[in-house]
Amino acid sequence: MTNTLTALWGALGLALATPLAATAAPTAEAPAATADAPSAITQDEAYAIAREGYDFLFPLLTMDFTRRAQTTVVAEGRAPRNAVENVLSHAATFPPGEFRIIVRPNFDTLYSMAWIDVSKGPVTLAVKPGLDRYYLLPLMDMWTDVFAVPGTRTLGKAGGRFLIASRGWTGEAPKDAQVLRAPTDKVWLIARIQTNSPADYEHVHQLQQAITLTPSVPPGPPVVDLSFDRLAPPARLMAGLSADQYFARAADLTGLYPAHDVDQPVLARLARIGFHPGQAYDLARQPPAIQAGVRMAVRDGLEALKGNGVGGLKRIGHWNFQPGHLGAYGGDYRFRAQVALGGLGANRVEDAIYPNTGEDADGKPLLGSNTYGLHFTKDQLPPVGAFWSLTAYDREGYPILTPQKRYAIGDRDPLVYNRDGSLDLTVGQTPPADAARTANWLPTLAAPFNLTLRLYLPKPEVLEGRWTPPPVTRR
Repeated sequence: MTNTLTALWGALGLALATPLAATAAPTAEAPAATADAPSAITQDEAYAIAREGYDFLFPLLTMDFTRRAQTTVVAEGRAPRNAVENVLSHAATFPPGEFRIIVRPNFDTLYSMAWIDVSKGPVTLAVKPGLDRYYLLPLMDMWTDVFAVPGTRTLGKAGGRFLIASRGWTGEAPKDAQVLRAPTDKVWLIARIQTNSPADYEHVHQLQQAITLTPSVPPGPPVVDLSFDRLAPPARLMAGLSADQYFARAADLTGLYPAHDVDQPVLARLARIGFHPGQAYDLARQPPAIQAGVRMAVRDGLEALKGNGVGGLKRIGHWNFQPGHLGAYGGDYRFRAQVALGGLGANRVEDAIYPNTGEDADGKPLLGSNTYGLHFTKDQLPPVGAFWSLTAYDREGYPILTPQKRYAIGDRDPLVYNRDGSLDLTVGQTPPADAARTANWLPTLAAPFNLTLRLYLPKPEVLEGRWTPPPVTRR
């Protein structure tokens, strides 16, 4: 079992594979001709269909590149970045302040991770009873939908055993195990356990051992693949795929990882440009209008995702909230693709939600050279069932490397409350004048920054939009 910080945070880094040639996929019988045969499609129609298809397929391609990068090796004798499939790996510490592998890492939990393969047989996920703090074991299919969430909200301290099985598995499960049917044969587990400070590491390491993953077929050796460029970021890899590669690879993957039932309309539209799940797709053999429209759509697709940010956010006051269908996207393919690009591995909002802001009460950008305050009245303190924290990031979403090396503050810290039960937090380069309130200070550097407020097990008033954090006021 891998148990190194480098391995796990490297795994979270989404250092994906270099663009690959399409691999072999099961061959399906060609569909019968229809009135809307590809030759009848105009370039504009092909463009519109392919743009929708680009968003629809983006998470699947991203997940596949991520899985390969984390579970394969680039040469014999070299360890994979994470672990072989069906093996848990654990982070031992928080990420360092210099961490630049993923954006917006948290300093609240230690991660455990596994890529699960149920194609050869079920895999048992077990949680021993008695975990004494917030924990989360979301299971994500290859389309990035979270289909099961063992954890504090669903299990409490009782623990449990779960048999993760393929949709076609017909065996008999143990009486003490709940069967979880995986929508796809590959599943990503990104576990999190509440960690109150570095002094808490030893206890959390013991809790990590209370979570086990047992495949019915023993894991094999890691796969050697010489084609991966582990230093390449996801956006560069996706940008490096030509339209021909993008849709050819997606056609293979959709044969391996079936789309959801709700996806029939987009699949029907994609069929009009000759795309059918599991069948080889050669764009060069399509009519010229389709070729032109699809190539334009892929050219524009990634830039549109990057340029628009994460759409669908709910703005309440000066803060942005993730919508309720985060992690369970239905047919909102644009939002799902944006999350896959900027926050792969997102949780369901019932387990954790992260309001964020980059502006003060006057609508001006937050600057670390200024000093800001957040005043929570006693009745306005974050309503959570677990805990909350506030983290500052630079404009690119990375930790701010301050001399104090304090990257987050929250209700697990020795915060100083006012006599009336209210709470004042200070954010900026300059500490509070009252040294006794240093615990209430989140340091920054002089550059622009943004804030993320993490709410673990948010209460209904958060999810229903009846609560919002106070504005960030300049002092």
